[in-house]
Amino acid sequence: MSARARRGAGPVDAFLDMLEAERGAARNTVEAYRRDLADYAENVDGGVLGADADAIRAWIAGLASRELKASSAARRLSAVRQLHKFLYGEGLRADDPTVALAGPKRSRPLPKTLGIDDVDRLLAVAAEGIDDAARPAGERLRAARMTALLETLYATGLRVSELVALPASTARLRERLIVVRGKGGKERLVPLNDRARAAIARYGELRDAQRQSRSPFLFPADSESGHLTRQAFARDLKACAAAAGLRGDVSPHVLRHAFASHLLHNGADLRVVQQLLGHADISTTQIYTHVLDERLKSLVRDLHPLADGG
Repeated sequence: MSARARRGAGPVDAFLDMLEAERGAARNTVEAYRRDLADYAENVDGGVLGADADAIRAWIAGLASRELKASSAARRLSAVRQLHKFLYGEGLRADDPTVALAGPKRSRPLPKTLGIDDVDRLLAVAAEGIDDAARPAGERLRAARMTALLETLYATGLRVSELVALPASTARLRERLIVVRGKGGKERLVPLNDRARAAIARYGELRDAQRQSRSPFLFPADSESGHLTRQAFARDLKACAAAAGLRGDVSPHVLRHAFASHLLHNGADLRVVQQLLGHADISTTQIYTHVLDERLKSLVRDLHPLADGG
């Protein structure tokens, strides 16, 4: 049993402490669970420790009556399932009332992505002015930083939280592999191509030339974490995408999807892409099967001897 549970903490708080202490969940993840479970605790008949399956079904129906999206309702039910599994395992409840529950049906949307030409245009716009000595040094450094971020993201498919927290030693590595610490503190090796390595090196040269303060991070910033925040990078990327004439919401996650989609389109194995993305379960990576389907159709169309006559 968790320390909080032993001290008599509420069931939700005990579960949240377990997520943080045992699973290494990030602060944002814990807070998302807290919001979802607060709604459940306040609205389910019988409360967390007394609710039965019928009470939970009624709560689910209430979510629909509040016009909550199916995806949001499914996420909340997932949190509730995990809570009750924890409570049963800790002996705080004699049963798990969620075992027989069916969740709201939801369709899994295809990930938004960019074409290869779009990525090329984005990278070209980001790199404008890096080597223009007539430009202010600060502008050149910002362009070099954005180029290093984008080249690295597109070359590796890192999560944005992993990207902005890369260590400063990344700029000094001679190997083509970097160690990335992902969700739950799990480490994985990710290859870094020549373009990304060159972009990081150029950024490091300009940063050192301006004698910026030493930092343990590759992309330091005046923030609570000490490195560039996800929000700041997303904002700068959005501006860069607009300057490149790209429509829609171009986010770091979209570039992560582009990395995976382009690899699969060019013949990469789904299991390899799973490892590179840091997905614990292959089912998460299977959102990209539409790319494989299109590739198979192309192979049949281009290579089958009767394709022209079909």
